[in-house]
Amino acid sequence: MARQAHTWRRRLALLAAGIAVLHGAAQADPAPLRHPGGMVTLPGGTLLLAADAGGGGHGTELWAVDAQDGSRRLVRDIRPGPLGSYPSGLTLWRGQAYFAADDGTHGLELWRSDGSEAGTVRVADLRPGPEGALPNGFVAFGDALYFSADDGRHGFELWRTQGTAETTALVADIHPGAPGGLPRQLTVLGGALLFSANDAEGGTELWRSDGTAAGTRRVRDIRADGDANPEQFTRVGETLFFTADDGRHGRELWRSDGTAAGTQLVRDIRPGRDSAQPRHLVQAGRWLWFAADDGRHGIELWRSDGSAEGTALVADIRPGLANALPSHLTALGEQVVFAAYDGVHGVEPWISDGTAAGTRLLADIHPGPGHSNAWAFTRLGERIVFAADDGRLGMEVWQTRGQPQDVQLLRDERAGAAGAFPRGFVAVDGRIAFVAEAADGATYLAFDGAPVRNCGSADSGTVGKAPGATGCVASAPSSSATR
Repeated sequence: MARQAHTWRRRLALLAAGIAVLHGAAQADPAPLRHPGGMVTLPGGTLLLAADAGGGGHGTELWAVDAQDGSRRLVRDIRPGPLGSYPSGLTLWRGQAYFAADDGTHGLELWRSDGSEAGTVRVADLRPGPEGALPNGFVAFGDALYFSADDGRHGFELWRTQGTAETTALVADIHPGAPGGLPRQLTVLGGALLFSANDAEGGTELWRSDGTAAGTRRVRDIRADGDANPEQFTRVGETLFFTADDGRHGRELWRSDGTAAGTQLVRDIRPGRDSAQPRHLVQAGRWLWFAADDGRHGIELWRSDGSAEGTALVADIRPGLANALPSHLTALGEQVVFAAYDGVHGVEPWISDGTAAGTRLLADIHPGPGHSNAWAFTRLGERIVFAADDGRLGMEVWQTRGQPQDVQLLRDERAGAAGAFPRGFVAVDGRIAFVAEAADGATYLAFDGAPVRNCGSADSGTVGKAPGATGCVASAPSSSATR
């Protein structure tokens, strides 16, 4: 009886602390879902993720969570015991999640799941034995899912599957022997799959594949004397943008339509062998947006339509050689939301419509020269959800629909100034799931609570004020039964 009384007291204490409050329904759950990995939402609205429930002896396994009531279930104990199978790379294709997992016998191999125990199965044992093929970089193309894997004989090469062992096959042995062609950044462009690979003869260059060995070939040897190392593949319409170093212009912006003739340097933004180092490439509208350094303005916001004359500096946010450091560029319609530093307000959220006049500070969340360090911008429907620190609540969940007056605190997940450092936002069944940090630094699965009202605007001077300030409503207690 004493033990039962102690258990109930502990449960009541957890409830009082708000740890088991999810969408107004309080449930005690002393075993939190910790260290959540990649998350996908199944067609029925169930959240599927890799996590460790702790205390259950399962290690990191695949879990399914109902966002509305917080209920969760172990999908399958792929690797029985405390070590866990560590599912990774969860990718939704044809209604199922594909991922890599280690069952303790076959190593890290290809699996799929429909969210049920019976429907969670190993697709193929590509590398027999305990080492595993380490499948990664999943992308859907045509009627199959493509990825990179090492079967122990060919090194890392391009593979495809339709979800069964019989349909899982090597596409092409680009670089015979170990370590293989190392295909990366698989990106669909029209009727081809474009990617970076190394065939030993041309170095690491741009490649394409139609899904057959004969149709897998190098697009162009951009750097004849070494590796061009194409990176940051970003599709805009029927054009693939990427960065590369041809040995003459430094690392600059390139484009390709999948042909040798159509693979060209867009513009030598920083003339000569010095590099503009384009970064944070993103598509918004018909434009490619990015940050770059032309040697005169520092690292600032640029955009391109694919032509040299149509590639230009959008705004010199921090005038002179100093860097505004635009980062976390995220499309919102035909505009981009990003973090930048103008030298006056600290690192804060900005928005741009592609003109200097239309590039403006969205909100001074941490008033004055202090930094909110806004980051983890994620487009969810018609809004951008992100993490920011107002100087009082710590790094918490914020949102905007692109106007200064609608920048608002969405959730104060972890009380106090330390903040929860939220990231990995995913929409699920009308709610937002994300990864948050507890006081001990361990991460756990959390959900947004009841939305708070707008905590002020740039005009009112209350942006970033703590809940409870004039015009603000305190957020709901920390979430959820999944913690």
